[in-house]
Amino acid sequence: MASYHKSSAARPVSRGGVGLTGRPPSGIRPLSGNRVATAMPPGTARPGSRGGPIGTGGVLSSQIKVADRPVTQQGLTGMKTGMKGPQRQILDKSYYLGLLRSKISELTTEVNKLQKEIEMYNQENSVYLSYEKRAETLAVEIKEFQGQLADYNMLVDKLNTNTEMEEVMNDYNMLKAQNDRETQSMDVIFTERQAKEKQMRSVEEEIEQEKQAADDIIKNMSLENQVKYLEMKATNEKLLQELDTLQQQLDSQNMKKESMKAEIAHSQVKQEAVLLHEKLYELESHRDQMIAEDKSIGSPMEEREKLLKQVKDDNQEIASMERQLTDIKEKINQFNEEIRQLDMDLEEHQGNASALNKVSKGRQT
Repeated sequence: MASYHKSSAARPVSRGGVGLTGRPPSGIRPLSGNRVATAMPPGTARPGSRGGPIGTGGVLSSQIKVADRPVTQQGLTGMKTGMKGPQRQILDKSYYLGLLRSKISELTTEVNKLQKEIEMYNQENSVYLSYEKRAETLAVEIKEFQGQLADYNMLVDKLNTNTEMEEVMNDYNMLKAQNDRETQSMDVIFTERQAKEKQMRSVEEEIEQEKQAADDIIKNMSLENQVKYLEMKATNEKLLQELDTLQQQLDSQNMKKESMKAEIAHSQVKQEAVLLHEKLYELESHRDQMIAEDKSIGSPMEEREKLLKQVKDDNQEIASMERQLTDIKEKINQFNEEIRQLDMDLEEHQGNASALNKVSKGRQT
């Protein structure tokens, strides 16, 4: 409605007098064509009104040209420049309806055109699918015919080279044996595949049973435990996602480390820089250790008491170690005495044995 008011406000005067649409605004009568240019003297009835005297004097006593000051819905406006060319000057509701109908007809035409193209493409697609299926079957047939052709060519070559029938039969038997072996291996593989598939199905069934049992356990839980389980499950999934992210970061860092190692290996300056950094790290660690030791050292009295306590502890430990050493020495002397006594007994036993041997030899002679 705003556009309609604006267009009507800037509309020039039509041939009939006032630049309005089909009917004049409410409260204003249209002026006839023969009264537009006439000037009414003061005191007579105003054109377009019910008639009545008008007071004399002032501005109203001057002559008024209604054609120069047309009356519109927005009040009195000046003359507007007319539009060039044979264009429509009154843009009313019928104009926009006609324009809308023309656009709708254009869109309908375009939609119909696109619908026809879609139908054509669907038909072509169905024809293409049928051709594709036919091409697949023909490709299989071509492969079979190629195999047969290869066999016939080999047979022709054998015949052209005057090959003996025995050689042909030997080749046939050899190929047949090879085919039989491959067939057996394929049968074994197929049997193993069936066994593996059966095993996989059984494992999947066991997994489903375990899932069902877990669901049953969760359902039998109390409400508090269910809430706790869900929270822990969400936390587990979140931690797994974080673990994957950290693993990816670790892999990228390892790759970066390897690339940097390769760069360092090819550069003497970078190797020296790495050694300097390592030395700097060791020195900083030693510095931090010394600072910590310095902070741990207390007052002289505390250090003196600490040293005295340490000396007492050391003296007690030394005394206990001396006692243990004395006991050990005594045990060693005792063991040595026992060993010496055993040696003497062993020598005496050996002497007696040698004397007995001599007496037995003398008797035998």
